[in-house]
Amino acid sequence: MSTYVVRFMKDVLGECGRQSEVCQSTLEIDATDENEATERAKAKFCKDQALHHWSLHADRIQVRPSDFPS
Repeated sequence: MSTYVVRFMKDVLGECGRQSEVCQSTLEIDATDENEATERAKAKFCKDQALHHWSLHADRIQVRPSDFPS
């Protein structure tokens, strides 16, 4: 298994109406591939945030391999 860093990102309006990107949550997930990491992260994010669907608090998901091997 590999470790992935999964970030849930949201676009919000900041000062002066400028759009900025905000990280809603960062999770480290052990999985066999990026797809599995994404699905595990979605489930954990929903459980942690008490949501029915992750997109209620985020616009997109970024998945990257961890810089450090597990």
